[in-house]
Amino acid sequence: MPEVLLRTENITKQYSNHLALDGVSIAVQEQRIFGLLGPNGAGKTSLIRIINQITAPDSGNILFEGRVLKPDDVEKIGYLPEERGLYKKMKVGEQTLYLARLKGLSRSVALERLKYWFEKFEIQSWWNKKVEELSKGMQQKIQFITTVLHEPKLLIFDEPFTGFDPINTELIKKEILELKEKGTTIIFSTHNMESVEELCDDIALINNSKLILEGSMQDINKSFRTNTYELVFNGSLDAFKQHLNENELIDATESNGSIRARVKLGDKDGSLNKLLTGVLPVVEIRACNEVIPRMREIFIRAVGESSGKDKIDE
Repeated sequence: MPEVLLRTENITKQYSNHLALDGVSIAVQEQRIFGLLGPNGAGKTSLIRIINQITAPDSGNILFEGRVLKPDDVEKIGYLPEERGLYKKMKVGEQTLYLARLKGLSRSVALERLKYWFEKFEIQSWWNKKVEELSKGMQQKIQFITTVLHEPKLLIFDEPFTGFDPINTELIKKEILELKEKGTTIIFSTHNMESVEELCDDIALINNSKLILEGSMQDINKSFRTNTYELVFNGSLDAFKQHLNENELIDATESNGSIRARVKLGDKDGSLNKLLTGVLPVVEIRACNEVIPRMREIFIRAVGESSGKDKIDE
């Protein structure tokens, strides 16, 4: 079991009449990617700003490496905010070197690491360009480099793919996974549920200032199972329906001579074996797979339930 690198304990934060966080507790394990999710205004950015010591909680504690977070721990954290903060008139090389020195790197080490990243991204020609000459995606690459350059133990990415085309999005995803493999712990906040499925080991979902869901992706997928299976078969759909017993046919489509049907196990003792035993005498089963809920569906369902609604506006 990995050690917990960062833990928040009952974090509460209020701005004037707005309660941004209400007793939020999360545990981020070492060398894992932790997805911090929630609708707009849920409290994610408030929690990220508290972890980065940009603001302080009204109550609660933050533990880093098993002890209370200290001001100089900021050197062990890299933060890529959703709102970018590069100086438009400065040259790229001058600015990246300046930001590296602010994070405690010597000039020689900073230049060595910048050379590595600029060559890796094939952007050596950008060194003497002004930031304002770069596209939004190009600026985002520069900010990504300045975020990871001091090789922090914890990286926090807030909507890191904003401004990237699909090719560069995949490039940054690859880099995030490589950083994890090298030992970095990552908190990843995004509205892109496909990226969550691709990258995250664990997630926490915040809605209306409260933590409503936390755990590993595997455990959360299991907890939202609906006992629904997709079967592909040859034969009569009518005969298939007649032998479903207590199970519910959700839908069925025909393609290339085969029928693809989704079935939800209906009775409380329902099992896949019982379903197959019922239909095998009348149809030829070619494939059978459980329908695992997608992260997008889990997000909508969990937020809707916590808000007292059957669904939410996306």
